[in-house]
Amino acid sequence: MTEKIEQTQPCCKVEALTTVDERGQMVLPKEFRQRANIRAGDKLALMSWEKGGEICCISLIKVDDLTEMVKGMLGPLMKDILK
Repeated sequence: MTEKIEQTQPCCKVEALTTVDERGQMVLPKEFRQRANIRAGDKLALMSWEKGGEICCISLIKVDDLTEMVKGMLGPLMKDILK
């Protein structure tokens, strides 16, 4: 029996379009920064995925959130290893 899983929200979507300037900089739109709670001075980790040896997708994640995710995954593993 196949169970149908309905997704109420898309997993990803285009939030905005931005342009990279000649210095390699880009601006995250104000509305997006507000919704993502990104403030001046926040550190963001730039993550990438490769396909066929080329980067096909990039993602930004707040360093504090990434740190907590890593601790959540490695914490229990390290606890078991160090017993």
